[in-house]
Amino acid sequence: MTETTIQVRINHVPHTLATGATLADAVACAAITPPFAAAVNLQFVPRGNYAAYVLVNNDRVELVAPITGG
Repeated sequence: MTETTIQVRINHVPHTLATGATLADAVACAAITPPFAAAVNLQFVPRGNYAAYVLVNNDRVELVAPITGG
């Protein structure tokens, strides 16, 4: 029997996504506005790879906005 959903954490908050969901789907779920960087399980993922990066159960997604200052 195949699971139809996966559990992931997006910025430490649990989310349920469809099996086969991508990092782009997680970004849409989080409703974060650019600019930001994304990492899955502490590994940076280039923006151009979001749609191709398929998430798996228990992945940890971090979406981090830049901080400016001096």
